[in-house]
Amino acid sequence: AAAAIEAGLHVMLEKPPAATLSEIADLAARAQAKGVTLFATWHSREAAAVAPAKAWLAERRIDAVRIIWKEDIRRWHPGQEWILEAGGFGVFDPGINALSIATAILPETLLLEAAWIEVPEGRQAPLAAKLAMRCGAAPVTADFDFLQTGPQTWDMEVDTDAGMLKLAMGGSILHVPGEPERKAPDREYARLYARFAE
Repeated sequence: AAAAIEAGLHVMLEKPPAATLSEIADLAARAQAKGVTLFATWHSREAAAVAPAKAWLAERRIDAVRIIWKEDIRRWHPGQEWILEAGGFGVFDPGINALSIATAILPETLLLEAAWIEVPEGRQAPLAAKLAMRCGAAPVTADFDFLQTGPQTWDMEVDTDAGMLKLAMGGSILHVPGEPERKAPDREYARLYARFAE
């Protein structure tokens, strides 16, 4: 990214933008000095149901949030050893998708209170994690698992004073009380590139 910025190119970085805060601060300063765009983004925030979920939750009291993000590493990353090596993120590679959606739709800051991670012997990154967080007064839990077999689970449930909102399939399906299910085709990357061009 630094070389592209120095060459005067606009740059889009997708999850996460850098390994450390100082690295992204350096890239931001370089982009500003060169007068180019540095667009840090997360594809899952562009899922079809994310914006409607955010709008619906903005008018509700949040009582609790449950994030269940479980997928099969063998299906999505076959033979990719890097993902369990140091710096490979492990289960947080898909888990960051859930966190990017949660921080987009929840009306208050998401604060981490406790975490448990499982790193198998001989590996450097976790295959499973459980997070305890808070959004205002509401407890938020996240359950990440990289060994899910069968159907994959990318769901988020938000208990509110008006009932439960559920985002399913990574933010592409929305269920809210008293309304028909909303589902739309996957256009996450097309929306990202359109936003980047804008």
